[in-house]
Amino acid sequence: MRLFLDTDVLLDVLLEREEHVEASSLILDWAEAHPGQCAVSWHGLANIHYLSRDGAQDFIDDLTDFCVIPGAGTAEMKQALGFGFADLEDAMQSACALLFNAQVIVTRNVSDYRTSPIKALAPGDPSLSLR
Repeated sequence: MRLFLDTDVLLDVLLEREEHVEASSLILDWAEAHPGQCAVSWHGLANIHYLSRDGAQDFIDDLTDFCVIPGAGTAEMKQALGFGFADLEDAMQSACALLFNAQVIVTRNVSDYRTSPIKALAPGDPSLSLR
């Protein structure tokens, strides 16, 4: 299974968000055990760096050992602008997931991806069978 990890899932683990860290940690554990089967966006990593207490450089460095960072550019931004999302950042995530050929976007904000061409599931969703 090819997964695209939304920034909120990564932040749950990095910031140890009590309600969400367990389910999100399971996703990252799976990603680490299946190198190359998960992707994160370049701009999402910049957001993580900005929002973290210490810059999260070690966390980001660890992610790059097993997660792919698809190279997005003008075509993907134009695509994202055409998706009709309320939030451009979510549209950019979706365009990046398409570039990676992800089967699922893993996010806690599933409703934000209702117009996404790729299905979005929450980290703890039972239909997200990781094998």
